[in-house]
Amino acid sequence: MLKIGVLGAGHLGKIHLKCILGIADLQLVGFFDPDTENAVKVSVEFGLKAFNSLESLIEAVDIVDIVTPTVAHFHCASEALKMARHVFIEKPIVTTPAEALELMKIASEAGVKVQVGHVERFNPAFLAARPHLNQPMFIETHRLAMFNPRGTDVPVILDLMIHDIDIVLSVVKSPVKRISASGVAIVSDTPDIANARLEFDNGCVANLTASRISLKNMRKSRFFQRDAYISVDFLAKEFEIVRIANVDSLHPNPLAMTIDLGNDKGMKEIQFQKPVVEPVNAIQSELAGFASSIINDTVPFVTIDDGYLALEVAHRIINKLNR
Repeated sequence: MLKIGVLGAGHLGKIHLKCILGIADLQLVGFFDPDTENAVKVSVEFGLKAFNSLESLIEAVDIVDIVTPTVAHFHCASEALKMARHVFIEKPIVTTPAEALELMKIASEAGVKVQVGHVERFNPAFLAARPHLNQPMFIETHRLAMFNPRGTDVPVILDLMIHDIDIVLSVVKSPVKRISASGVAIVSDTPDIANARLEFDNGCVANLTASRISLKNMRKSRFFQRDAYISVDFLAKEFEIVRIANVDSLHPNPLAMTIDLGNDKGMKEIQFQKPVVEPVNAIQSELAGFASSIINDTVPFVTIDDGYLALEVAHRIINKLNR
């Protein structure tokens, strides 16, 4: 059993604590939070040891789970890696691409596992839809959230859009050749609503919209590929597929919706599918998967390289907005 400790016991940190307690391969030895008052409350609530320093927690564990504000990610992760501890680090991996490259170097020298918490990769709707995605050539994403002061210390690109950047990069698997973007700062000092267009070498185009000042929450992605349209609702945890198929001339479906494409292309049938999605606790799944990668010596599901690529594209978008 692997010993794990959590750095940061805020809102998300407490969610991690609850999830870890339900993972058989992990023994939760405690946490560290620099806010002494909060640390006492969390220690009582969970019946866990509150370590008095970052270093003392790192010394006591095999895995360090970093759930601190982003500005502290690099320091916490580099300290853990220098002590040869495996690291799970929430998204975004660090503050800047330069920090990410330095962290990659430290991790390589340490010879340990690192996984980045791009949790939407573990969303049950995306996991169910993933096998159906086959070279989409146009992708549209909307990630809209009602205003919450938590997270406004960074641009909406690093707060929200980075989820969809990672999803798109995991699906397209082609270099980004061109980026255009626009955004507006409304309630904070950095953009609160933004749109980015990513053009890939293989011809795919992705149009990403993120907002933290919306009247309702939405987390949807739509993938358009030859003969199919796939819609993934990350919030409702469901997905649907619309396909264009040849009409079965021998056994036509009298209830099917058909269209005549003309030009001797004949009749086509529109097929609607909404498969059942099994519920999954995405955060618990990513942490359990990380433990499995350590035990079985396999590549983590979301690597440090993945975290760097998502952050690098995010900063290219931010640079476009700054200009």
